[in-house]
Amino acid sequence: MPDQSFLVRGPRVAIRRLSFQDREEVAALERESAALHRPWVPARETTPEAFRAYVAKFDRPTHEGFVVCLRAGGAIVGGININNIVRDGIHSGTLGYAAYASTTGHGYMTEGLRLVVGYAFTELGLHRLEANIQPGNAASIRLVERLGFRRAGYFPRFQYVDGAWRDHERWVITAEAVGHAAGDGSG
Repeated sequence: MPDQSFLVRGPRVAIRRLSFQDREEVAALERESAALHRPWVPARETTPEAFRAYVAKFDRPTHEGFVVCLRAGGAIVGGININNIVRDGIHSGTLGYAAYASTTGHGYMTEGLRLVVGYAFTELGLHRLEANIQPGNAASIRLVERLGFRRAGYFPRFQYVDGAWRDHERWVITAEAVGHAAGDGSG
């Protein structure tokens, strides 16, 4: 079982960093969730080499990778990344996330994403997070709306997913919107 050193705990779930030891569990979850993720999430290879490269990107200061786990037992119920982190005067990052078919509908991703947003604004010192979501992905839009994100734009043919360039809406939230003081931008 992977290390259970949680960064933040909620009532039912906790977040920790993704590790290579998660490969088999994540690969199984992604296989069982292929229909749920299509056409919303780009496919990713889970061979040992590909997964090792994926995890390695989170060693860079521009990316953070987390898993959402049940506090009781530690099973993974979702994954959340903060990508394209920019410091200087912006202090911003782009969220990517996925729930898994066997545990959807229980509110785990709402709780987990709330924990990651709080962690990003406090521990990581970010000021703004965005999520780019296809307009037809109603479940993902409802998720970010529940957390206080607001729609900030529309981008035609934004990302290549499932064999086509897909339109996306940009949803954003700032530290002030969730009650965290924004930094002075000097980081």
